[in-house]
Amino acid sequence: QVQLMESGGGLVQAGGSLRLSCAASGSIFSISAMGWYRQNPGKQRELVAVITFGGSTRYADSVKGRFTISRANVENTVYLQMNSLKAEDTAVYYCNVQLPTGWAYWGQGSQVTVSS
Repeated sequence: QVQLMESGGGLVQAGGSLRLSCAASGSIFSISAMGWYRQNPGKQRELVAVITFGGSTRYADSVKGRFTISRANVENTVYLQMNSLKAEDTAVYYCNVQLPTGWAYWGQGSQVTVSS
């Protein structure tokens, strides 16, 4: 069984910063990639950023230059550093882990609210 624990969400003013964290635990022997998605009611869930455990990264065009995804020295932990936040970044952010077998797991979601 795999569990993802998220932390770091909150309320900030536009232009501010937040850092989300996600730690995976349980029956994990290897991970292909970890990433962050976001979603609001009535909208599709969208990919924000992803990092493979080979070190490559990919970002949504809307967050390039502002967000940075990284992997901690502590194994199976990933961060999303969010700078220059905008009101349109407001969403519930979900951590995702993908295993080499194809199985995927989701965190509980973290609310990020950016005020104008």
